[in-house]
Amino acid sequence: MDIASFLRDYPSKGEREGGRALTLHSQPEALQIGAMDIYLATGNAHKAEEFGRLFAQAGLKVKVRSARELGGMPYVEEITGTFHGNCRLKANALREIAPRKAWVLADDSGLCCDALQGGPGVDSAVYAGQGATDAQNRAKLLKALEKAPPHKRGARFECHLILLGPNYEVEKFIGQCWGKILEQEVGTGGFGYDSLFVPAGETKTFGELSPATKDQISHRAVAFQQLVAWMRSNDLGR
Repeated sequence: MDIASFLRDYPSKGEREGGRALTLHSQPEALQIGAMDIYLATGNAHKAEEFGRLFAQAGLKVKVRSARELGGMPYVEEITGTFHGNCRLKANALREIAPRKAWVLADDSGLCCDALQGGPGVDSAVYAGQGATDAQNRAKLLKALEKAPPHKRGARFECHLILLGPNYEVEKFIGQCWGKILEQEVGTGGFGYDSLFVPAGETKTFGELSPATKDQISHRAVAFQQLVAWMRSNDLGR
Protein backbone atom coordinates (compact mmCIF):
# COMPACT_ATOMS: atom_id res chain seq x y z
CA MET A 1 0.00 0.00 0.00
CA ASP A 2 1.28 3.50 -0.86
CA ILE A 3 1.20 6.65 1.25
CA ALA A 4 -1.66 8.11 -0.77
CA SER A 5 -3.84 5.16 0.20
CA PHE A 6 -2.92 5.61 3.85
CA LEU A 7 -3.79 9.29 3.83
CA ARG A 8 -7.11 8.49 2.18
CA ASP A 9 -7.99 5.92 4.82
CA TYR A 10 -6.52 7.72 7.83
CA PRO A 11 -6.79 11.50 7.42
CA SER A 12 -4.77 13.61 9.80
CA LYS A 13 -6.07 16.64 11.63
CA GLY A 14 -7.43 19.28 9.28
CA GLU A 15 -8.08 16.86 6.39
CA ARG A 16 -11.65 16.22 5.29
CA GLU A 17 -13.71 13.13 4.84
CA GLY A 18 -17.12 13.20 3.21
CA GLY A 19 -17.12 17.01 3.15
CA ARG A 20 -16.73 17.43 6.90
CA ALA A 21 -13.74 18.14 9.07
CA LEU A 22 -12.54 15.07 10.98
CA THR A 23 -11.87 15.73 14.66
CA LEU A 24 -9.48 13.23 16.18
CA HIS A 25 -10.47 11.46 19.40
CA SER A 26 -14.05 12.80 19.14
CA GLN A 27 -15.74 9.41 19.09
CA PRO A 28 -16.74 8.19 22.58
CA GLU A 29 -16.61 4.51 21.60
CA ALA A 30 -12.82 4.33 21.87
CA LEU A 31 -12.45 6.58 24.88
CA GLN A 32 -14.88 4.52 26.96
CA ILE A 33 -12.81 1.36 26.66
CA GLY A 34 -11.33 0.46 30.04
CA ALA A 35 -8.74 -1.97 28.77
CA MET A 36 -7.10 -1.73 25.37
CA ASP A 37 -5.97 -4.35 22.94
CA ILE A 38 -2.96 -2.99 21.07
CA TYR A 39 -1.49 -4.92 18.17
CA LEU A 40 2.17 -4.19 17.48
CA ALA A 41 3.02 -3.64 13.83
CA THR A 42 6.36 -5.40 13.95
CA GLY A 43 7.85 -8.77 13.22
CA ASN A 44 10.80 -7.97 15.49
CA ALA A 45 10.51 -10.13 18.61
CA HIS A 46 12.94 -7.89 20.52
CA LYS A 47 10.76 -4.82 19.95
CA ALA A 48 7.62 -6.69 20.96
CA GLU A 49 9.28 -7.82 24.17
CA GLU A 50 10.46 -4.29 24.95
CA PHE A 51 7.02 -2.75 24.37
CA GLY A 52 5.38 -5.40 26.53
CA ARG A 53 7.79 -4.58 29.33
CA LEU A 54 7.22 -0.82 28.95
CA PHE A 55 3.43 -1.11 29.10
CA ALA A 56 3.68 -3.31 32.19
CA GLN A 57 5.96 -0.80 33.92
CA ALA A 58 3.56 2.04 33.06
CA GLY A 59 0.78 0.28 34.95
CA LEU A 60 -1.73 0.70 32.13
CA LYS A 61 -4.45 -1.87 31.45
CA VAL A 62 -3.21 -2.67 27.99
CA LYS A 63 -3.16 -6.09 26.39
CA VAL A 64 -0.21 -6.11 24.01
CA ARG A 65 -0.77 -8.46 21.10
CA SER A 66 1.67 -9.60 18.48
CA ALA A 67 1.08 -9.37 14.75
CA ARG A 68 1.65 -13.13 14.81
CA GLU A 69 -1.86 -13.50 16.26
CA LEU A 70 -3.16 -12.08 12.98
CA GLY A 71 -1.08 -14.39 10.84
CA GLY A 72 2.07 -12.32 10.91
CA MET A 73 3.08 -8.78 10.03
CA PRO A 74 2.07 -7.99 6.45
CA TYR A 75 4.93 -7.24 4.09
CA VAL A 76 5.59 -3.52 3.81
CA GLU A 77 7.97 -2.02 1.27
CA GLU A 78 9.58 0.79 3.24
CA ILE A 79 10.10 3.23 0.41
CA THR A 80 9.37 6.64 1.92
CA GLY A 81 12.92 7.43 3.01
CA THR A 82 11.77 8.71 6.42
CA PHE A 83 11.10 7.11 9.79
CA HIS A 84 7.68 8.74 9.96
CA GLY A 85 6.61 7.69 6.47
CA ASN A 86 7.70 4.08 6.93
CA CYS A 87 6.01 3.97 10.31
CA ARG A 88 2.71 5.08 8.81
CA LEU A 89 2.91 2.43 6.12
CA LYS A 90 3.47 -0.31 8.70
CA ALA A 91 0.66 0.95 10.94
CA ASN A 92 -1.80 1.04 8.07
CA ALA A 93 -0.82 -2.42 6.82
CA LEU A 94 -1.62 -4.00 10.19
CA ARG A 95 -4.73 -1.87 10.69
CA GLU A 96 -6.25 -3.51 7.61
CA ILE A 97 -6.20 -6.97 9.19
CA ALA A 98 -6.61 -6.07 12.88
CA PRO A 99 -9.98 -6.40 14.69
CA ARG A 100 -12.29 -3.44 14.23
CA LYS A 101 -12.11 -2.19 17.83
CA ALA A 102 -8.41 -2.84 18.35
CA TRP A 103 -5.66 -0.26 18.36
CA VAL A 104 -2.49 -0.58 16.29
CA LEU A 105 0.93 0.68 17.34
CA ALA A 106 3.75 0.94 14.80
CA ASP A 107 7.40 1.73 15.38
CA ASP A 108 10.14 2.77 13.01
CA SER A 109 13.53 3.49 14.40
CA GLY A 110 17.19 3.50 13.59
CA LEU A 111 20.67 4.82 14.22
CA CYS A 112 21.80 8.11 12.71
CA CYS A 113 25.55 8.82 12.69
CA ASP A 114 27.04 12.29 12.24
CA ALA A 115 29.99 11.07 10.18
CA LEU A 116 27.61 9.28 7.79
CA GLN A 117 25.31 12.27 7.29
CA GLY A 118 22.59 10.58 9.29
CA GLY A 119 23.22 7.05 8.03
CA PRO A 120 22.39 4.25 8.28
CA GLY A 121 19.09 5.89 9.35
CA VAL A 122 16.00 4.25 7.90
CA ASP A 123 18.21 1.48 6.51
CA SER A 124 19.62 0.53 9.92
CA ALA A 125 18.04 -2.93 9.95
CA VAL A 126 19.30 -3.75 6.43
CA TYR A 127 22.52 -1.74 6.44
CA ALA A 128 24.60 -4.73 5.36
CA GLY A 129 21.90 -5.92 2.95
CA GLN A 130 18.51 -7.60 3.02
CA GLY A 131 18.54 -10.46 5.52
CA ALA A 132 21.69 -9.18 7.23
CA THR A 133 22.21 -10.11 10.86
CA ASP A 134 22.76 -7.56 13.62
CA ALA A 135 26.41 -8.64 13.74
CA GLN A 136 26.84 -7.99 10.03
CA ASN A 137 25.24 -4.55 10.33
CA ARG A 138 27.54 -3.66 13.22
CA ALA A 139 30.60 -4.87 11.32
CA LYS A 140 29.71 -2.68 8.34
CA LEU A 141 29.18 0.32 10.60
CA LEU A 142 32.56 -0.13 12.28
CA LYS A 143 34.19 -0.34 8.86
CA ALA A 144 32.43 2.82 7.69
CA LEU A 145 33.58 4.72 10.79
CA GLU A 146 37.08 3.29 11.13
CA LYS A 147 38.72 6.58 10.09
CA ALA A 148 36.34 8.82 12.00
CA PRO A 149 38.06 10.64 14.91
CA PRO A 150 36.38 10.71 18.34
CA HIS A 151 34.74 14.10 17.77
CA LYS A 152 33.10 12.78 14.60
CA ARG A 153 31.57 9.68 16.18
CA GLY A 154 28.45 11.36 17.52
CA ALA A 155 25.17 9.58 16.82
CA ARG A 156 21.57 9.33 17.90
CA PHE A 157 18.97 6.62 18.03
CA GLU A 158 15.59 7.87 16.80
CA CYS A 159 12.17 6.29 17.26
CA HIS A 160 8.85 7.21 15.67
CA LEU A 161 5.63 5.72 17.04
CA ILE A 162 2.23 5.93 15.40
CA LEU A 163 -0.95 4.85 17.18
CA LEU A 164 -4.09 4.17 15.13
CA GLY A 165 -7.43 3.89 16.88
CA PRO A 166 -10.71 2.25 15.89
CA ASN A 167 -12.31 5.64 15.13
CA TYR A 168 -9.61 7.09 12.89
CA GLU A 169 -7.52 8.37 15.76
CA VAL A 170 -3.97 9.05 14.56
CA GLU A 171 -1.29 10.04 17.06
CA LYS A 172 2.47 10.23 16.60
CA PHE A 173 5.29 10.33 19.14
CA ILE A 174 9.02 10.86 18.56
CA GLY A 175 11.94 9.98 20.82
CA GLN A 176 15.67 10.47 20.46
CA CYS A 177 18.69 9.33 22.42
CA TRP A 178 22.03 11.00 21.70
CA GLY A 179 25.43 9.51 22.27
CA LYS A 180 28.49 8.19 20.46
CA ILE A 181 29.72 5.13 18.59
CA LEU A 182 32.68 3.19 20.01
CA GLU A 183 35.51 1.74 17.93
CA GLN A 184 34.66 -1.79 19.03
CA GLU A 185 31.77 -3.69 20.53
CA VAL A 186 31.32 -3.78 24.30
CA GLY A 187 28.57 -5.77 26.02
CA THR A 188 26.33 -8.60 24.94
CA GLY A 189 22.92 -7.32 25.98
CA GLY A 190 20.29 -5.66 23.85
CA PHE A 191 20.14 -6.00 20.09
CA GLY A 192 20.93 -4.12 16.90
CA TYR A 193 23.69 -1.57 17.44
CA ASP A 194 23.38 -1.53 21.25
CA SER A 195 26.89 -2.87 21.90
CA LEU A 196 28.42 0.04 19.95
CA PHE A 197 26.38 2.94 21.32
CA VAL A 198 27.15 4.84 24.53
CA PRO A 199 24.30 7.22 25.42
CA ALA A 200 25.15 10.73 26.59
CA GLY A 201 25.75 10.89 30.33
CA GLU A 202 26.63 7.20 30.55
CA THR A 203 29.94 5.33 30.47
CA LYS A 204 28.50 2.01 29.31
CA THR A 205 26.94 0.91 26.05
CA PHE A 206 23.31 -0.09 25.70
CA GLY A 207 24.72 -3.58 25.45
CA GLU A 208 26.06 -3.27 29.01
CA LEU A 209 23.29 -1.27 30.66
CA SER A 210 20.46 -3.08 32.42
CA PRO A 211 17.04 -3.26 30.74
CA ALA A 212 15.70 -1.09 33.57
CA THR A 213 18.17 1.69 32.79
CA LYS A 214 17.61 1.40 29.06
CA ASP A 215 13.86 1.62 29.62
CA GLN A 216 14.40 5.06 31.16
CA ILE A 217 16.65 6.70 28.57
CA SER A 218 16.36 4.94 25.22
CA HIS A 219 14.84 6.57 22.15
CA ARG A 220 11.96 4.11 22.30
CA ALA A 221 11.42 4.82 25.98
CA VAL A 222 11.27 8.59 25.34
CA ALA A 223 8.66 8.16 22.60
CA PHE A 224 6.78 5.67 24.76
CA GLN A 225 6.63 8.11 27.68
CA GLN A 226 4.87 10.58 25.38
CA LEU A 227 2.43 7.85 24.34
CA VAL A 228 1.67 7.00 27.97
CA ALA A 229 1.08 10.67 28.81
CA TRP A 230 -1.36 10.96 25.89
CA MET A 231 -3.20 7.79 26.91
CA ARG A 232 -3.58 8.98 30.49
CA SER A 233 -4.82 12.41 29.38
CA ASN A 234 -7.52 10.64 27.34
CA ASP A 235 -8.45 8.14 30.10
CA LEU A 236 -7.26 5.18 28.07
CA GLY A 237 -5.86 2.01 29.57
CA ARG A 238 -7.11 2.73 33.09
